[in-house]
Amino acid sequence: MAAAAALRSAAARAVRWAAGAAAAGPLLPGTARSAALPARVPVSCAPSVTAIPARWSGSGSALGSILGIPSEKPSDTLGQHPPPVATSKEEQDRLLRGRPDQPQNPKVLRIAIIGAPNAGKSTLSNQLLGRKVFPVSQKVHTTRCKARGVVTHEDTQLIILDTPGLTSPFKAKRHKLEEAMLTDPWDSMKHADLVLVLVDVSDHWTRNSLSKEVLKCLSQFPQIPSVLVLNKVDLLKNKFILLELVTELTEGIVNGKKLEVSSAFKDNSSSSAKSPMQITQASPPEKGDNTWDNSSDARASESRLGTEEAQQPKHYGPRDLKNMKGWPFFQEIFMLAALHGEEVDTLKRYLLLQAKPGAWEFHSSVLTSQSPQEICNNIIREKILEYLPLEVPYSVIQVTEMWEEGPSGELLIAQKLLVPRKSHMTMLIGRGGKVISRIVQEAGQDLMNVFLCDVRLRLQVEVKS
Repeated sequence: MAAAAALRSAAARAVRWAAGAAAAGPLLPGTARSAALPARVPVSCAPSVTAIPARWSGSGSALGSILGIPSEKPSDTLGQHPPPVATSKEEQDRLLRGRPDQPQNPKVLRIAIIGAPNAGKSTLSNQLLGRKVFPVSQKVHTTRCKARGVVTHEDTQLIILDTPGLTSPFKAKRHKLEEAMLTDPWDSMKHADLVLVLVDVSDHWTRNSLSKEVLKCLSQFPQIPSVLVLNKVDLLKNKFILLELVTELTEGIVNGKKLEVSSAFKDNSSSSAKSPMQITQASPPEKGDNTWDNSSDARASESRLGTEEAQQPKHYGPRDLKNMKGWPFFQEIFMLAALHGEEVDTLKRYLLLQAKPGAWEFHSSVLTSQSPQEICNNIIREKILEYLPLEVPYSVIQVTEMWEEGPSGELLIAQKLLVPRKSHMTMLIGRGGKVISRIVQEAGQDLMNVFLCDVRLRLQVEVKS
């Protein structure tokens, strides 16, 4: 009886998923549907407002745009509808333990995303997945442990290893972080085929150099191809700052080729309009004088990680890292705005091209390795981080008291929030219950987008004894 009911529930959710996907388009992370708001159009169909394209080299790149080389439209769209997450732990465990539905020629790529805290790693992971399954907050250390996201596109599977921000033992002790916050990024690197290094270019205090933790991580795994991703480029008024940042963050070397970029600006100019530039590469292509070859053969060759001309990465000691600001062994550079999904599809296509022949690790119906309860806890904690000041939200303890399916197929969740002081309880509830009501509303909407079913969420705040 129970098994049959669970089967009927899963079938009903699958029908709702298919119907919703056909009617409203993809659910993008961070977007909530309501009667007053139109459905968000797919990123691949929306007009881009980014002034500089995503890729650094080749057709459709930043330098290509400045040099007047026309970009080509992609041949396909990646706006597929990702599957919902199972609402029961048993159903999710069955999918995770089950044998993957292997295609005829499967390909796989394991991707570690590393960077400083609050660089946008979880936001980028959610955009690549097409659904919000990782918590996102403006406060640091929102992601507390590593989790896997799964992108399945045709015969290719991307496994995204979302990790906590790389931090030092001193900062971990200051924020009372678990030991996993220090070890998880390193463990993810051990299993990665490729690493994305995310940099927040809107932070003028940190954007001009990679953190020592990131450089140490890259130097410990020099055999893993690395890609630099400049995030939040939409917040830059002067896009030419990106050229300076690229030079500093790469030590002037990209894919084994030395880049010398010089430009003539007025000192007071904040415009991103084109200006005279001189670009020199130490290892120019052999075919004629045309550095930018737009043929399909050229695009295929540049999409592969590594070239014969590229220098081999090496181990760097502590003294070497002390004097380094960037990493001279990045294979590619991408520029995007993960929060709005701008140019994320460009990165996604590149990642799909890097996948190598190999068996899938997950069933195509799996979106994340997290349990439904873990996703729920993370989303509620994300809202608590947003609405409580300073260090207060880090002391809140969540206890799930009810998780069951209602008579109409809705998901009923009741959770108790334990705080150490009465003053914290007052802040969390808010005047007239406005804060806790807003948390319930926003978290409930996010959970509905994850599970694709109605969610009834109830939160109760108490002072822990």
